[in-house]
Amino acid sequence: MNRRIVIASALAAAVAAPTLASAQTPAPTPSFKAEKCYGIAKAGKNDCASTGNNSCGGTSKVNADPRAWVYVPAGYCDRIVGASATPKA
Repeated sequence: MNRRIVIASALAAAVAAPTLASAQTPAPTPSFKAEKCYGIAKAGKNDCASTGNNSCGGTSKVNADPRAWVYVPAGYCDRIVGASATPKA
């Protein structure tokens, strides 16, 4: 087997492993009274999403994705411009 391929494969696995292990679950429910707030998460900073490719925490590819949500204190989502308590299609 080509030595270059083996080294490249090992390097790729070492780089990808931490990313794959940490980004495959939704965010845990916070200890404070919270609600899901859609459409305000920055790219890569969402807690989860209703549907689509970013259904796990930290996987959103765009800012303000209308399907991605973050936890906010209860009652705050309706105060944020562009935010919604329900996902938009």
